[in-house]
Amino acid sequence: MLTVRSYPFSAVVGMDDMALALSLCAVSPGIGGVLVRGEKGTAKSTAVRALTALLPPVEVVAGCRFSCDPAAADPRCPDGPHPEPVAAQVRPARLVELPVGASEDRVLGALHLERALSEGVTAYDPGLLAGAHRGLLYVDEVNLLHDHLVDVLLDAAAMGRATVEREGVSVTHAARFVLVGTMNPEEGELRPQLLDRFGLTVEVAASRDPQVRAEVMRRRLAYEADPDAFAARYADADAALGERVAEARALLPKVELDDDTVLRIAALCAAAQVDGMRADLVIARTAMAHAAWCGRTDVQVGDVRVAARLALPHRRRRNPFDPPQQDEAELERALHEAGLDEPPPPPEDPEPPEGPDGPGGPDDPDGPEDPGGPGGAGPDDSTTGDETPPDGQRTGGEPSPSGSGPAADTPPTPAGAPYRARLLTVAGTGAGTAGRRSAAVTSVGRTVGTVRPNGPASGRPHLVATLRAAAPHQRARGRRGPGVLVRPGDVRLPVRQGRESNLILFCVDASGSMGARQRIGAVKAAVLSLLLDAYQRRDKVGLVTFRATDAELTLPPTSSVDVAAARLEALPTGGRTPLAEGLLRAREVLRVEAIRDPRRRPLLVVVTDGRATAGPEALSRAMRSARLLAADGVPAVVVDCEQGRIRMRLAAELAATLAGEHLPLSDVAAPTLTQAVRSRTATRHGSGAA
Repeated sequence: MLTVRSYPFSAVVGMDDMALALSLCAVSPGIGGVLVRGEKGTAKSTAVRALTALLPPVEVVAGCRFSCDPAAADPRCPDGPHPEPVAAQVRPARLVELPVGASEDRVLGALHLERALSEGVTAYDPGLLAGAHRGLLYVDEVNLLHDHLVDVLLDAAAMGRATVEREGVSVTHAARFVLVGTMNPEEGELRPQLLDRFGLTVEVAASRDPQVRAEVMRRRLAYEADPDAFAARYADADAALGERVAEARALLPKVELDDDTVLRIAALCAAAQVDGMRADLVIARTAMAHAAWCGRTDVQVGDVRVAARLALPHRRRRNPFDPPQQDEAELERALHEAGLDEPPPPPEDPEPPEGPDGPGGPDDPDGPEDPGGPGGAGPDDSTTGDETPPDGQRTGGEPSPSGSGPAADTPPTPAGAPYRARLLTVAGTGAGTAGRRSAAVTSVGRTVGTVRPNGPASGRPHLVATLRAAAPHQRARGRRGPGVLVRPGDVRLPVRQGRESNLILFCVDASGSMGARQRIGAVKAAVLSLLLDAYQRRDKVGLVTFRATDAELTLPPTSSVDVAAARLEALPTGGRTPLAEGLLRAREVLRVEAIRDPRRRPLLVVVTDGRATAGPEALSRAMRSARLLAADGVPAVVVDCEQGRIRMRLAAELAATLAGEHLPLSDVAAPTLTQAVRSRTATRHGSGAA
């Protein structure tokens, strides 16, 4: 089979932080792995796959499928016990890729059910975790990994072992690996539990320097034209990096971490207000690995600073909508409080330096003058004051005489504090992706029945049902001894009922009426609370807003609830209310999404007071649009934002036309236990009085 050489690690242009973090984890696997976050097309996957060429070879027990160490063989290894003396062999380090769509059996391994029943033997086929033991486990787009696989990774990372418990048979084996993940934050963030398991995090972005970008193109085109010749050009550089990793690994046991540095690391983590103790340990291990990488046996302040910049950013997240990164000023403050200030720079060279701060740079007195003057606006700053933009529109949020159009916009109103939202579900039983919202037939959950497999058996068979199907045929099959003769036609698969995730499409009124009396702040708080609930229940979300004369798809359906929250926070208000256009745009979005993801059931959440003021017969057009959605069978909830003593109750009428639920804005919050008790008591007293 033709194999193509991987791209050389040393040929990756720039990305110094990513290269350093990967190298330090190669030196000290106990750091816990690396998460590389960044926009698409930034060589994240290329660099990770090239890392294996730098790793030293691994000595394993000959013939062991679980890569046992000859010096300390696992006594519980499924291929053991290994005979003495142990025969050893050397193989290259492995990088095992875990696809986001892999099954749990493929990750953990699977038992051969027929042999277990008929022969009474534990025939176990190792999974990906066994292959990654003492190597690298790489997950591309790790933020898209399904929940059941995330749970498997969390268990293996916490225990250092993979365990399969199935049909009364238990198999366990060692599974210690360096976890490396790459992701694009635009597609959603990681669960906090898995995020914390990554020792280091690196943010990468494509360079804006044309010279750097040109060099990236030259190297990539040269690699694609002749991979072998290109790899040969960087063979010496890769070999030197591999030797440096091996030397640092050998030096690492000799690196000493004195008590003063330990106290400084503890003070740093306390000042940074990180949760738990994992950050302290990761920084200590990373600082020691960096000292070994630099060829030293003593940990210096610079080592701790490097470790802190790689280990702390993703541990400062306080709620799901906070970006997993730390403000540079906060990090410097924590470093200062821990006594880890950067040493003063050396005396300046009398010669003017070259580069951005050299001749012609921003610090050069003869350089180009700042167009904004001292403290003025630069070329990228927006127009301020009473100046008129090129399109002639006024600024500053002053309403226009017509009360519509961009000139009537008001600045974005911040959302109120989110709260625990009421659970909104889709009626019936679906068959979508496993989640935590609506009832569905899924791969996990309570067993409610069994079925015969359609085609070759896949998934976990139901043991009792399989035995019940095979039992009547034992005499005809000639069974005389122990065991049960099972045929493929006897296999039965369980039908499990659990919860699925849904597509929550928000259709939000952003007209001028929503900005009255700061109503939009309460509306944003409600939608933000529903977004938080969607994040916890693993839903996809989308955002349609309507204002002035049209509706806009502010956020296409995505798993990135964080992006939805950011778009909502920046949402301006103003203009009339094109309710019909908003409903029609939502209908089109749902139609397209049903083609892309047919198994995921939608839930339309319309946030409005029910008014429609965009053009003549606006309200009748809105009701016609609602009837179209009802005819499509779209489940809907109308969050009624109407306030005041005199109410038109148009939102309730809209909900009835949509054949959906009417939910006042005040009822979005989940009822507390006290409220529920009061409600039950009032109902009981009321019925007794009657």
